[in-house]
Amino acid sequence: MFDIFNIFFLVLAIVIFIMLRNALGRRTGHERPPMDPYSRPEPSGSEKVVSLPGARRSGAASAPAAGEPAGTEIEWDRYVKPGTPAAARLQEIARADRGFDPGTFLNGARVAYEAIVTAFAEADRKTLGDLLSKTVYEGFLAAIREREERGERVDSNFVGINAADIVDAALNGATAQITVQFRSQLISATFDSDGELIDGDTRTVRDVTEIWTFERDVSSRDPNWVLAATEAAR
Repeated sequence: MFDIFNIFFLVLAIVIFIMLRNALGRRTGHERPPMDPYSRPEPSGSEKVVSLPGARRSGAASAPAAGEPAGTEIEWDRYVKPGTPAAARLQEIARADRGFDPGTFLNGARVAYEAIVTAFAEADRKTLGDLLSKTVYEGFLAAIREREERGERVDSNFVGINAADIVDAALNGATAQITVQFRSQLISATFDSDGELIDGDTRTVRDVTEIWTFERDVSSRDPNWVLAATEAAR
């Protein structure tokens, strides 16, 4: 038989339960996931975003099962000539970095190439700093400073990339390097401090062939590659 005190505490317990339920809510299956300390913040609409070569995307394929060779699902002959040293080295990179995909890498390399060429013409130091290794950045920065000291201005219009082909690869310790030959088209004109044209012109489309090497530490959580070397094609 309940006395008045038992009834009072029972009612009090029910009230507290209802208050906690309302305050904390219930799981519906649509809650936001916990914060990932390694994820990048979502860019605002005004932020200039550059996708770097090989950056992993959400929904990327999972790592191969134990005992399964890395890259077995990749059609390597689409990206590099079979049986060549470059092919063997590229597959060595795939074994070291289970998330590596040559198709995704080349898509990112194309975006990075255009971004770097455009940023150099516009003297966009921030973008260059994000995409270049320290050594390459210092070289680009010196060229920009010399141009600015002479009072020169570059008008550049990137037309497009005709081809981007992997020509070499290497894995030195944890540092992976992939060399890509770009064949692109560009309109570029350089003007002196008086506004006089001194190089190129504003109408002619030039064919440009360059060989760029990207590198990445495959032991790092950062999936992005940086430009580590450039050279003109022979």
